[in-house]
Amino acid sequence: MDQDIIATYFHLGLSYTEILYALALNHRIVISLRTLKRRLRQQRLFRRKHFTDILEVADFIFDQINESGIMHGYRWMHLKCLQAGKVVQRDTVYAVMKILDPDGLQLRRRGRLIRREYFARGPNYLWHLDSYDKLKTYGLRINGCIDGFSRQIVWLNVYRTSSDPKVIAGYYMEAVSAMEGCPSMIRGDMGTENGRVAMMQEFLSEQNSFIYGKSTHNQRIEAFWCMLRKECTQFWIDALKTLKDVGDFTGDSLDTGLVQFCFMSLVQNDLDRMSSVWNCHRIRRSKNQNVPNGRPVVLFSMPELFGRRDYLKPVDQEHIEACCTECTFRDGLPCDEELFELFIIYMTEHSLEHPGNVEQALQLYHALRDAIRQDLEQ
Repeated sequence: MDQDIIATYFHLGLSYTEILYALALNHRIVISLRTLKRRLRQQRLFRRKHFTDILEVADFIFDQINESGIMHGYRWMHLKCLQAGKVVQRDTVYAVMKILDPDGLQLRRRGRLIRREYFARGPNYLWHLDSYDKLKTYGLRINGCIDGFSRQIVWLNVYRTSSDPKVIAGYYMEAVSAMEGCPSMIRGDMGTENGRVAMMQEFLSEQNSFIYGKSTHNQRIEAFWCMLRKECTQFWIDALKTLKDVGDFTGDSLDTGLVQFCFMSLVQNDLDRMSSVWNCHRIRRSKNQNVPNGRPVVLFSMPELFGRRDYLKPVDQEHIEACCTECTFRDGLPCDEELFELFIIYMTEHSLEHPGNVEQALQLYHALRDAIRQDLEQ
C-alpha cells in the first residue's frame, strides 16, 4: 500500500522532500530520505537514470503537439511527460520541442504579465468561481473553481449548460462532499448561475461568506482562464472553428447536439489532464511576499510547510444531504436525451464507434450529420 502511494506522488512529479512531507502529513507515514530512495529503486522509479528512449519521448511529444499540447511550453510538456510515465530531463524535452515545434517555442518566449498584488490567508480561505464561455458557441460550457491561496483547481467541468444554478450548485456540493467541508469564502460574479451556490455557502458557512464582484476583479480564476486557453482550449477553439468556417456547423440544435455528443468527453478528458498538470506544476517565486511559491497540490494539502493553516470549515453530513437535494448533478448525457438516443441509433445502423481523439470525433461528426440530414431531406 505504501509503495502505491509513493509511486503516485512520484508520477505526479513531486520532489523527494515533497513526497516525504506528503507521506507524513497526509498518511502518517514517516520514513527517511534514504528509505524513500530505496523503495523507489525497488519499483524501478528513477529521476536521473534509466531514461526513456528518446524516440519514445519524441513520439509522445509529437502526439501532444498535434492536439492541445501545441499550446504547451517545455516546462509544462516536461511535467506532462513525467505524469505519462516517461523518465526524461527537462533539457531533453526542450531540445525535442525545439526540433518538432520551433516556431511555437519561439512564440511562447514573449513578455511577462504584471499582476496586481493578491492575498489569501491559506487553502480554502477563498475559492474563485467562474464560467468560461469561449466554447459556448458550440454548446460546450466550462465552469471552474480555483483555490485562491494554492491555485489548486477545485473543479473544472464541461457540460451542456453553465447557466443553470442547480448544475453549478452540483459542482460545488460535489467538492464540499469530497472534502467534508466548505471554504471560508467564495468569490463569484453577479450571474444568476451563482445564486444557489451563494445561498448554500452562507447556509453551510456563515452570512456574508459569498463575495459578489465583477469578473475582471476575480483575479485567480481570470488568470487561470488565460492559462487554460494557452495550454488547452485554443486547440479546441481552432478545431471547432474549422467546422463553422466551411459551413458544417450552423449553430442549430442538431449541429450543437452533434458537437456535444462527439467532442464533450474528449474536452473533459483534456480538462482533467490540464488540471492534473496544473496542480503539480511549480509556481515561480513572486515579488508579492504574500503569495507563496511551490506546487498547488503541495500548497493546498500541506500549508503547514509555508507557515499557514487550512481554513476549511467542517460541514455536517445532514447539511450536505439537504443541499444536495437542491442540486442537479451531471447525468452522463453529453447532449439532449432525445438527440442522444437518435445519435446512438445512427451509430449502430452505420457501425460507427465512439471517438478516441479529435480526428475520429470530426469523422464521427461528419458521418452522423450527413446521414441524419440526408434522411431529413427525403
